[in-house]
Amino acid sequence: MVRLRRWLAQRKPIFLGELARPGLPMPRGVLIAGVQGTGKSLAAKATAAAWGLPLLRLDIAALYDKFQGETERKLREALQAAEGMQPVVMWIDEIEKGMAAGAAEQDGGVSRRVLGTLLTWMAERTARLFIVATANDVEALPPELVRKGRFDELFFVDLPDAPARETIFRIHLARHRLDPAAFDLRLLAGRSDGMSGAEIEQAVVSAIYEALPDGCDPDVAMVLAELERTRPLSVVMAEKVAALRAWAAERCVMAD
Repeated sequence: MVRLRRWLAQRKPIFLGELARPGLPMPRGVLIAGVQGTGKSLAAKATAAAWGLPLLRLDIAALYDKFQGETERKLREALQAAEGMQPVVMWIDEIEKGMAAGAAEQDGGVSRRVLGTLLTWMAERTARLFIVATANDVEALPPELVRKGRFDELFFVDLPDAPARETIFRIHLARHRLDPAAFDLRLLAGRSDGMSGAEIEQAVVSAIYEALPDGCDPDVAMVLAELERTRPLSVVMAEKVAALRAWAAERCVMAD
């Protein structure tokens, strides 16, 4: 996610108060869309870690209450609590699950009122609170939430290319105490075309389980065998993934 990381690095000094420029608005947040399993949630966690800030997770679905007005009250209290901990990064995962367009027709207007409360707060807040919202289906979001001004930018995380897949293999092999130098990473990257980072991770994990009864570590052949057995989301749901990537190509900034 080179482009996303560069964008965040440029705004870090202003948000943290390390650099001041009169008239320059405070960074407000980003909306990250993309194919499932490509690391959108991880990007939110990495943002907080890179900036050295606490990470708060706002679970909008958990706010919903059966009693009239309670959902909106819970949201206001959650936002006030977040402001009290500034500066922080606030992560809203799968924001479309609680803010989908058309949901108001099914819940008596609760989601519409929640959206209005959130939009008003996003427009008027002065606290140093950077939002990282993720979405798998950004088309389901209402236009007033996606437009510029609510978020500074809309990024799209696509399926990793070959160099990125090499890096992902290196990371997960090392995490499981396997020597990446003992594996042909270029070969593994070539055989994992169309796979997400999550699918690559599971291939490594499955290979470890495959080798476990023999009391040894997996080799390249075992990992390749797991890759052959894996049917990635880009194949299982090829039409939906292709449509999402085509939609993003003209509407989003590519994260990489």
